[in-house]
Amino acid sequence: MRGDLIRILSAVEEKANELKLEGFEPDVVLVGGEAYEFIKVQVNEEFGGDEEVLELSGLPVRIVDELGKDAVVIDSKALGYAPAAKRFTVVK
Repeated sequence: MRGDLIRILSAVEEKANELKLEGFEPDVVLVGGEAYEFIKVQVNEEFGGDEEVLELSGLPVRIVDELGKDAVVIDSKALGYAPAAKRFTVVK
């Protein structure tokens, strides 16, 4: 429902802003398999249709099944040498 979608988009923006304040440039959202399906249902209920979710808050989405119910906003260029990721729970 709308509240869940707003919560998810707010979390993405919050984590991206935290990374920016730390000097990183967030450029991807990694989403667990369960989390992706949940988000997809929310988006399709809100906007109709049966579309794939390609981005959240302007950041491209990549599915990483191992994340399960969580998502991670990352700076993919800095991830290997700095703590350039912020994780949050999508499905409670």
